[in-house]
Amino acid sequence: MKSSFNEIINSDTPVLIDFFATWCGPCKMLGPILESVKKELGDTVKIVKIDVDTNAPLAAKYQVRGVPTMILFKNGKQVWRESGVLQQQEIVSVIRTHS
Repeated sequence: MKSSFNEIINSDTPVLIDFFATWCGPCKMLGPILESVKKELGDTVKIVKIDVDTNAPLAAKYQVRGVPTMILFKNGKQVWRESGVLQQQEIVSVIRTHS
């Protein structure tokens, strides 16, 4: 996963990583919100979901202490990070700021 993760985040297009867990209630609420964000923004953003239980080393590398945690990358650099559930327009606004 590690080399492909670096390939994914090294993009001119903003990449929103959603660190989640299958047992997490708020993570389940965030899923449909992120689907709506993707519908609204289309190809101007990549959204990738990463299960912290199956990708623990990656979660540890980015110091993900709680789920859901979203991290926005642009050109391989972290430009924004937030834990918890945000509404669609908040997420869209952040992504547009970094597009």
